[in-house]
Amino acid sequence: FFNLIAYKYLMEAEIALSNEHLDEWIEKITNECVILSKSDVCFLIEKAKEIFIKEENVRAVSTPVTVCGDIHGQFHDLMELFKIGGNIPSTNYLFMGDYVDRGYYSIETVTLLVALKVRYPLRITILRGNHESR
Repeated sequence: FFNLIAYKYLMEAEIALSNEHLDEWIEKITNECVILSKSDVCFLIEKAKEIFIKEENVRAVSTPVTVCGDIHGQFHDLMELFKIGGNIPSTNYLFMGDYVDRGYYSIETVTLLVALKVRYPLRITILRGNHESR
């Protein structure tokens, strides 16, 4: 019984800690357009993987929704899109793919989108475009 309570407490602490870190990372990327450390990016990828595995291949998207496509590493355009489309988590977003390739900030762009997906999994839908394929 006590092990169960301790486990539940630890899991809640991990979730709170994770959200706190995610909020810091999202703020840092958004405000400073920085690349996170390799360990932080690996953490995000693992968390996103857990979310994507649980999601259906065909998924209903909550409306109203702002639909976005072909960002191509244009980080500052993504920031402008959030200004116009609305803040997260109060706005639902559907990203149609092609997050990387042409702009100077492909890593920052895709990292921010993955961090937002991990932090707000029901508000952000990100699809794989041809630039995210193997």
